[in-house]
Amino acid sequence: ERSALNIASRASGIATHTRAWADAVAGTGAVVLDTRKTTPGLRPLEKYAVRCGGGSNKRMGLYDVAMVKDNHVAAAGSVAAAVRLVRERAPRVTVQVECDTLEQVREAVDAGADFLLLDNMTTDQLRQAVALVGDLDVDLEATGGLTLDVAREVADTGVDYLSVGALTHSSPILDLALDLREG
Repeated sequence: ERSALNIASRASGIATHTRAWADAVAGTGAVVLDTRKTTPGLRPLEKYAVRCGGGSNKRMGLYDVAMVKDNHVAAAGSVAAAVRLVRERAPRVTVQVECDTLEQVREAVDAGADFLLLDNMTTDQLRQAVALVGDLDVDLEATGGLTLDVAREVADTGVDYLSVGALTHSSPILDLALDLREG
C-alpha cells in the first residue's frame, strides 16, 4: 500500500506542478517541456505525469537527438565545426545546440542547427534570439534557471518551449492516503 501511495503521490505532484506551468504560459504558443533530470528507474512514470499535467516530453534519453554542448564546441573549435561533425556522422539526426550568447545563436543557425537551447538568457536576449531566427525552421527553447514567476514573461518572448528540470526533480509530492471503510 505505501509503495503504491508513494508512487501515486510523486506522479500526482509532478502533474500538479506541471499544470501550474502550463497554465502560466497558456495562450502564448509556448510549450512546457520536461528534461532528463528524472529519478533513476522512474523516468517513464515521471514523463507520463508531465504529460498528464499539460506539459510535453523533450527527450527520453541521449539517443533521441544529437546535443551539442559547450564541451563539444570546445573540442571541435567552434559551434559550426561541432554541428558539421555531427552532420558528417549522422546526417539525418536532429541537431540541438546549447547557446548562451547571441553570437552562438547566429553561428548555430548559420551552421544549420535544428533546435537551439537558449541557456540562462535574459528575456531581452531571448527576444533578440527569436528575431535572429525569424521564419527559419529552427525551434527555440528557453532553459536554465526558469521559475514559475517569470514563465509568462519568458513565453511572451516568442520562444517555442520552456524546459523546466524542476518538474521532475523538485516537484512537491501530493499527500495521498488510502483509508478503507467497513461495509
